[in-house]
Amino acid sequence: MEPKELAKSAAQILSSKKAADIRILEVTDLTVLADYFVIATGTSSTHLKTLADEVEFVLKKQDVPPRHIEGKGGGSWLLLDYGAVVVHVLLQEAREFYSIERLWSDAKQYNEDEL
Repeated sequence: MEPKELAKSAAQILSSKKAADIRILEVTDLTVLADYFVIATGTSSTHLKTLADEVEFVLKKQDVPPRHIEGKGGGSWLLLDYGAVVVHVLLQEAREFYSIERLWSDAKQYNEDEL
């Protein structure tokens, strides 16, 4: 799956499980870390886990397993690394504190249905 398709698919999966404020940042020209960051907000630690589990489950069914997952032990930020696409699922307070969109303000930003 191409990175752009993967980012859009991850955003749609997050949307289907009621994630809030889903943004896709195209960081291809800004870093070697990834081509896209998908960022979404969950309402509780349980919701974060549900969101991350659903992304992992659906993409694995499409033969796209994550390379690495961080934060599954609990907390306010879960990260799923798919190589060219990194999915960040955060509680609102953590999203405001870490302000990923501000840190990567030079990136092109999309809503889940704009990519």
